Amino acid sequence: MFVDDNSEKSLIRELKEGSYRAFNSIYELYSRRLFAYCLSFSKSREIAEEIVQDVFVRLWTCRENIRQDETLCSLLFVMSRNKLINSYKARINSPMFEDYVYCNTISFEDKGFRKIEFDEFENYVKRKIEELPTTQRRIIEMSRIRQMNNKEIAKELGLSEQTVKNQMSLGLKTLRKELSRHSYLLLLLLLVN
Repeated sequence: MFVDDNSEKSLIRELKEGSYRAFNSIYELYSRRLFAYCLSFSKSREIAEEIVQDVFVRLWTCRENIRQDETLCSLLFVMSRNKLINSYKARINSPMFEDYVYCNTISFEDKGFRKIEFDEFENYVKRKIEELPTTQRRIIEMSRIRQMNNKEIAKELGLSEQTVKNQMSLGLKTLRKELSRHSYLLLLLLLVN
């Protein structure tokens, strides 16, 4: 869907007034791009769809407070970036991913659309997880990747819930330390592309 600048200004004005038609038009205008953007980072259709849905729900509920008058592009992409960061933090608690998304978003917003190879970053994280002691590795994979809770992990591994909590805490602490120690890898990725 193509909308010229005047039409988008009109849509924003109508959206602020509560127009469902304007909201649907804005959704048609940006939803696919936001989905592609979120998918490129999350590598998960479900997470990308959820983030896009959350962004548009927030846009509707806060429509009266929108300050942009010409375009919603930067607002929607910043909202998506923040949701991506929160999603990833919930899975691995990695400050490097926040830097990665932020740096890539800057280039995206600047229309450079430079693509940083997230696969390299993801493989690095996976290697660091593989280097953890077996129990810590298994607990982190079950918790963060398979989305199991502590009780389910404890039952499957034959451990107490407290042991699961302790081992997860130790494993995540090690990962955070390793990832922050090697944050130069992220800079290299940015410079290479």
